[in-house]
Amino acid sequence: MSGLRDKLLRLRSSQAAQAERLAGMVEVPAPTGEEREGTSVTINGNDQEAIAFAHSEPDHSDPVHSIVSAESTDASDGSTEAFSDGGLAATDAFATSPSDELTDELSKEWGEMGVRLIRSPEGDFLVRESRYPLSHRHGVHGLEELLEALPALAAFDEFGNVRGKGDRPSQRSGIGDTKIEATENEDTATEDAATEVGIGEDNRMNPLFLDLETTGLGVGAGNLPFMVGLAYMREETFIVEQMLIRHPAEERAMIGYLSTLLPKFTHLVTYNGRTFDWPVLYNRFILHGYRSFDWQPVHIDLLHPSRSVWRNTLVSCRLSHVEEERLGIKRDDDVPGSLAPAIYFQYLADGNPEPLHGVFKHNEIDMLSLAALAIRFGHFLGGGVGSRIPVPEEAEEILRTGLWLERMGRPELAEPLYARFTAHPRPTAKCLCLLAERDKKCGNWQRAVLLWQKAVLLTGETSRPDYEAHIELAMYYEHKTKELEQALQLAEQALEMAARRHAGLRLDGKRRIEMDVIRKRIDRLRLKRSKG
Repeated sequence: MSGLRDKLLRLRSSQAAQAERLAGMVEVPAPTGEEREGTSVTINGNDQEAIAFAHSEPDHSDPVHSIVSAESTDASDGSTEAFSDGGLAATDAFATSPSDELTDELSKEWGEMGVRLIRSPEGDFLVRESRYPLSHRHGVHGLEELLEALPALAAFDEFGNVRGKGDRPSQRSGIGDTKIEATENEDTATEDAATEVGIGEDNRMNPLFLDLETTGLGVGAGNLPFMVGLAYMREETFIVEQMLIRHPAEERAMIGYLSTLLPKFTHLVTYNGRTFDWPVLYNRFILHGYRSFDWQPVHIDLLHPSRSVWRNTLVSCRLSHVEEERLGIKRDDDVPGSLAPAIYFQYLADGNPEPLHGVFKHNEIDMLSLAALAIRFGHFLGGGVGSRIPVPEEAEEILRTGLWLERMGRPELAEPLYARFTAHPRPTAKCLCLLAERDKKCGNWQRAVLLWQKAVLLTGETSRPDYEAHIELAMYYEHKTKELEQALQLAEQALEMAARRHAGLRLDGKRRIEMDVIRKRIDRLRLKRSKG
C-alpha cells in the first residue's frame, strides 16, 4: 500500500476505508516529487480534486507543512502571511487567512469584538488583539514605567523564584516526539523575531504576562482553559493577545500556537500562576502530546509578594482588590471572573458570542493590572518608595515592605523603612515583636530590646494582651544581662496574662504546653535567685 493511499484512508472514516478495501481498489503508486507539489493525482483512472499537502497528517519536521493558505506560499521570499499587523505571534505554522471565505465564517458579532480567525494544520481558533501605546495610563501607573521597572524586577531571578533547567528558555520547543529542525532561513527568522521582542545577546528581561479563563478551579484534565490571555511589550507598544476556542476541539490548535510563542520570552509574570494558571496550561501541553515542550522561564508570581506586603493591611489580596486599593484602578461594568465559566457554557449551548465580550474585557483589564502591579514591585525593588510611589501610611505595611525587600536582597532599602516604622505613632505590639525578632537574628540587640519594651507597654492597653514581648525580654535579662529580678517579674506577668487570655477556654495541648513552659521558666528563675 503506497504512502498516498495510507494518507487517504486515514482521512476517511473507517467504514469508507473498509468498503474501499472490499471493493478491491487498485493500488496507487507512490507520488513523485512533482505530484507532491502539484494540484491533482490520478486514482483508478479518474481525476480527483487536489489534496493539499498541508491537509495531510502533519509532519512537524517539515516547515512546508506549517503553511496553510495557498496565498501565503506564493510569496517570492517563501514567507507565510500571518497577522495583518506583523505582530509577534505570527509564525509559519499559524496564519490569519487573507481569504474572504474564512473571514465570512465568523459572524458580525465576532467582528465587532475585534476577533479574527486563525487557521492551522491542527485546526482553527480565535484571537483578539489590543494594542496600547506605552504612554497609556492604567490607574496611577503608565505603561512606560515598565521599562524602568524591569531591571529591578531581575531580583526575582535570584531571590524570588527559581528557573528550571538551563540558563534561559529554549528558543524552540519539541512537538510530539519530534524536535523542530530549523533550516538556515528559519534560524535567521527566529533571530529577527527575538530582536523585535527584546531577546538579544545580552539576554535582557523579556516578560510575558499570562492570565487564564477556565471552566473550573481545579488543575486536572477536566478543567479547560477556554481563553488564554497574554501580554507583552514590542517596541513602543504593549500588546494584549487573547486566544479563545469556540469548542474543546479547537484547543489543540491553540496549544500548538502557544508552543511556538512562549519560548520567545525569558520571564513569566502571573498572579497565582504558580499554583493555578501555569500548571493548568502545562497540563494541556501534556494532554495534547507536546511532551517535549521545553520552556523554563523565571516565573514571577506576584501573589506572593502581594501577600507579604499587604496580608494584614488589605481585606483581601485578590487582584481586583489590590488594584483598587493600591493601584488606583476602578472597573466599571466588569464581568466577575467567577461568572466567566457560566458565560462560556451558555455560549456553547446557544452559540451567541455577544456575552463573551465581557469576558474578553475582564481578561484584558487583568492583563493591564498585572503589568501595573509588576511596575509597583519594580519601584519597590528599585528604591522608588517616596519618589516613584508614595510611602505606605500604615505601620504594618511599612514594616512588611521592608521585610520583603530584605528577603529580596535589598537590605539597604529596608533599613530606612525600619527607621520610619519605629518612629510611627501607631505601631502594634505584634509588629514591634516582628521587627524585634528580625533584629535578634541579626544581632541588633539594642533596637530589639527597645522594641520589646515598647511592646510591653502597649500590651497593657489591650483586652487580650499578647505576652510574647514579656517572654523575649525575660530571656534577654536572664541570659544576656543576668538581671534575674527583672526576668522573673516579666515571666510572672506573662503567666498572669496567659491565664487571663485563656480564661473560660478549654486548654488544648498547645495552650497547656505554653503555660507549662512559662511555669518552668518562673521556677528556674526563682531557683537561680535563691542561689544568689
